[in-house]
Amino acid sequence: MNKKLVLSLPIFFFLTFFTTYGQETVSFTLQDIITRAKSQSPASLQAETRRENFYWGYRFYQSNYNPQLRLSGTVPSYRQEFSNVEQPDGSIEFREVRQNLMDLELGLVQEIAATGGRISVNSSTNRFDNFIALPGAPQTRWSGVPMNVRLNQPIFAFNPLKWDRKIEPLRYEESRRGYVEDMEAISQRVSEMFFDYLVAQVSLDIATINLNNSEEILKIERGRYNIGTTYEDKLLQVELQVLQAKQDFAKAKLEMETNSLRLKSYVGLNETLALILIPPAEIPAFSINVEEAIDYAFQNRSDALNFERQRLEAESDVARARGQRFTVNLNASFGYNNAASALNDIYVNPNTQALVNLGFQVPVLDWGRNKARMSMAKANQKLVNYTVDQEIINFEQEVFTKVKNFEMLRDQIEITELSDQVAEKRYEISYRRYQNGNVTITDLGIAQEEKDRNRRAYIESLREFWTAYYEMRALTLYDFESKQRLYSEDLPAK
Repeated sequence: MNKKLVLSLPIFFFLTFFTTYGQETVSFTLQDIITRAKSQSPASLQAETRRENFYWGYRFYQSNYNPQLRLSGTVPSYRQEFSNVEQPDGSIEFREVRQNLMDLELGLVQEIAATGGRISVNSSTNRFDNFIALPGAPQTRWSGVPMNVRLNQPIFAFNPLKWDRKIEPLRYEESRRGYVEDMEAISQRVSEMFFDYLVAQVSLDIATINLNNSEEILKIERGRYNIGTTYEDKLLQVELQVLQAKQDFAKAKLEMETNSLRLKSYVGLNETLALILIPPAEIPAFSINVEEAIDYAFQNRSDALNFERQRLEAESDVARARGQRFTVNLNASFGYNNAASALNDIYVNPNTQALVNLGFQVPVLDWGRNKARMSMAKANQKLVNYTVDQEIINFEQEVFTKVKNFEMLRDQIEITELSDQVAEKRYEISYRRYQNGNVTITDLGIAQEEKDRNRRAYIESLREFWTAYYEMRALTLYDFESKQRLYSEDLPAK
């Protein structure tokens, strides 16, 4: 189905020559401007940055399940002061202290995702220096743990690692789909701005034609007035029309310059460039099945994953509240340690070091605190489930409505195009009849208004169709024209 937008190109380009003299002129189709906006506009750079942030957030989440090699310590911890030392009889002696304590520990730590615990293998060394040691006493002493294994295991507690494994991949997949949605939103936004400018461009073309025609009509009326075949009130009426046409021309010119600046700012074009937009010559011929559109929306959109993530997060909040009822922690450590005057000696015949403790904290009387916490979490879970159920209904209804609206807009273009052609032809006939004296200036003005109104209505119908076209792509992440998914699992990570 071919739809040609007929413009008064000679007049428009004549006008363009004078208004853009000395400026570089560039022409863009709708697809050209969308491609540029997706690659160079500030909005596309923001979407790319958000995508990168989500990627590194996901990498950070993944690192929680990998072993971490950590080096910690204090080097140095020097003290020089007088310290209060309590004597056996209760008196206080002030003793000078000049000492240094250094410690280092190297540990390999692994989170246990299945249980929420932590296991580590560690080795540590401590050095103590007493700079005012008594004669004969060693100034430096060493102690250390050649190796030990530690386990910290919460029991019956909330396990964030377990829930993160369910939630974070969904969140990351949402962001990947959200990036494609952002790109389609840019297409939709820039198509609106494209047609805003195109409407202004056509309005300026109309205003130019009307101004020229009004001035020609004024010449005709003055000639008729001079020979006495018309009245002064009709001449004044035409003069008013010329003044109104000049105002319309100035207004249309300002409107085009304003929309030009907005469009160039959005897509990152030089403000000194003069734009000429080429309207779409064809309307793509394809049909959209409502059920297919809804299926594609659920398959591709980030909202579908968001629904699932909301339910999981509410479920994890219930598990968190349950895990806060009481606290039980198992701590165990087994290894070797030693002390010596030399560093190497602490690794000779070290002593066994073992530690096991089970700590707990159970509320005996909390005045319903735990019950309230659990009840709030469960009530919130119900609310989330009800809200998500309604959002799913709204989601389906939105797609259904947009599909029906899209089909209506296709039919609307055919009607407005035909109306535009009929109104244009009627005006041409009325203008010729006016020149021959068979039509009044009032009837000619009515024909002109209908011509202008139908021309703008046709451009508006083009705007509504193409805006809806890109809106359908954003709603489903599917290109119904080429029958391809816009989102792919092979989308680069960043």
